[in-house]
Amino acid sequence: MTQPESLHDLLKAVAQGETSPEAALGKLKHLAYEPVSEFAKIDHHRALRTGFPEVIWGPGKTPDQIAQIMEVMRHHNPVVMATRIEPEVYTTLQAKVKGLRYYDLARICAIAPPTIEPQYPGAIAILSAGTADLPVAEEAAVTGELSGFRVQRLWDVGVAGIHRLLNNRHVIDSASVLIVVAGMEGALPSVVAGLADCPVIAVPTSIGYGASFGGLAPLLTMLNSCAPGIGVVNIDNGFGAAVLAGQILRTANKLNQL
Repeated sequence: MTQPESLHDLLKAVAQGETSPEAALGKLKHLAYEPVSEFAKIDHHRALRTGFPEVIWGPGKTPDQIAQIMEVMRHHNPVVMATRIEPEVYTTLQAKVKGLRYYDLARICAIAPPTIEPQYPGAIAILSAGTADLPVAEEAAVTGELSGFRVQRLWDVGVAGIHRLLNNRHVIDSASVLIVVAGMEGALPSVVAGLADCPVIAVPTSIGYGASFGGLAPLLTMLNSCAPGIGVVNIDNGFGAAVLAGQILRTANKLNQL
């Protein structure tokens, strides 16, 4: 649902030559949203502004609220995502939302086509230090794939067995952007950045013994890395890392088209 009077005035101005189509497009980027009952306002034009549609944050919402939001969004987007969805919530949603798919390790629900072809050149390579980091790494991987990017996975290559990483050097060499997920002391992104010629996005996880302080220790390690070219997102934020990687690839694609 758009704001009718504003839209009418804008279209009238274009028709009368008072506003250019380009200027109108700029204004439309900030115009459209649709209320869902009294608990949500769906930002339909977020993809137009930022390149990525709105994504539903699952925690704190009831299954009925999530279902209602998804049903509204599916009429405007080919892919509708909800993150941090626990299995019991998915079971409830499955009965409410037709065609819903569940990525259990990533804890993502999605309405999506069976296959999504990559829309942009380049590849996002995602590395995890340990198996315990996989939920965050898979959140990044599934988000990237559902957003139309080519994703390559390389799991369990932490610094405790550095030969596992070095034996897969080709993954680093072929990547356009690297997402490196690690808990404990969080050393893996520094090592990878010392080998890579592309941006490295570091994701600290809350995995570790007591002195890791729920992910603060790897976060600080990544922020203090001596290897240049590393950007750091918040603890356990695989989703945010994937969007950042996607923005890097989209920007590179735009520059190549100039």
